Amino acid sequence: MSATAPEEAIPRRGILTICVMLATIMQALDSTIANVALRHMQGSLAASTDEITWVLTSYTLMAAIMTPPTGFLTERMGRKNVFILTVIGFTIASALCGMAASMTQIVLFRVLQGAFGAPLVPLSQMVLLDSYPPEKHGQAMAIWGQGVMLGPILGPTLGGYFTEFYNWRWCFFINLPIGIITALGLWYSMPKTRPNAEHRFDWTGFVMLSVALCALQLVLDRGQIKDWFGSTEIVVECAMAILFFYMFFVHIFTTDRPFIAPKLFLDRNLSVGLVYVFLFGVILLASMALMPLFVQDMLNYPVFTAGVVLSPRGLGSMLAMIVVGRIIGKVDTRLIIGFGSAMLLLSLYQSYTISLDVDVWILVKIGIIQGIGMGAMFVPLSTITFASIAPSDRPAATSMFSLMRNVGSAIGV
Repeated sequence: MSATAPEEAIPRRGILTICVMLATIMQALDSTIANVALRHMQGSLAASTDEITWVLTSYTLMAAIMTPPTGFLTERMGRKNVFILTVIGFTIASALCGMAASMTQIVLFRVLQGAFGAPLVPLSQMVLLDSYPPEKHGQAMAIWGQGVMLGPILGPTLGGYFTEFYNWRWCFFINLPIGIITALGLWYSMPKTRPNAEHRFDWTGFVMLSVALCALQLVLDRGQIKDWFGSTEIVVECAMAILFFYMFFVHIFTTDRPFIAPKLFLDRNLSVGLVYVFLFGVILLASMALMPLFVQDMLNYPVFTAGVVLSPRGLGSMLAMIVVGRIIGKVDTRLIIGFGSAMLLLSLYQSYTISLDVDVWILVKIGIIQGIGMGAMFVPLSTITFASIAPSDRPAATSMFSLMRNVGSAIGV
């Protein structure tokens, strides 16, 4: 796919951009939309508190494992084929989750959903970077960032609405029309790329990284339930995570064709961007996960009301991304990131001072400020990270970017 699309390709590029946005929102939405429906799912499926958490854990585990191989899959099968296949697979898995009649079924279908959904975010990012010329990468990342950030933000609102007025199963059925439209649009608008059948896969590195990520995710998801290091299970999983991460890093620095090329980390923009997006996930997505629980459990807001109260965060984020997308390249990027960081700090400080007597408008104000900070910081961060990365290295780089954001958010939560 050429990074400088001809003028006659612009109408089709617009369709491609819309489809990429839909795929990003669909995947990002499912990372949070089921959270507010867990209690209703628990009663419907006759599950215990420990069992129902696997609805979330199974998805995040498989998403973490299947994000890194995205670069290899696009090289071996062709980007268009992988994108359409993952959209179709994610849509089918979503339908199966909505029809699940037992805990075993929904956990299995969530595993499938995580496996097919993991490549969607890095694929959407690399497609937009390759579809727009370098001078418009800021606008492209603003579009992409809206999907990545609005999905988790709108998840609790939509999940609360469907759960309260319809059924928790609609949290998954909502993906069906979006998935069908996205797959058809990608088939029409996305140019083909030639697969590289000779591209070899580093199975050893993949297995090591998968085991390490799986063990780390289990520690983070089940630590509180199992009393952290008072549990033998958590101690064993933590030891496995440390051991396999160590083996993975030793492997990629000593093998000829590593799973992730160490040379990529020599790019300063990429390395700094990965650190920043990791911290972004730790600090920000953690607060996004905690606030719905606070509003529902401590303030006793109905599930739909809680979603409405938290939705202004999405408005602030969208407004900031639209503005930043227009001024990026004209204003010093460091000033934009600094402004976004200041807004985030202000929102986090105000969140720290709230109590059980907090007024609803205070929560709305905090959400708007936080949304503005998120949008102002995420767009330039996504642009700068890949500013000096060669197009051939973008699949691996975008996969690492998504992986670090997911790992950071898991640790933060």
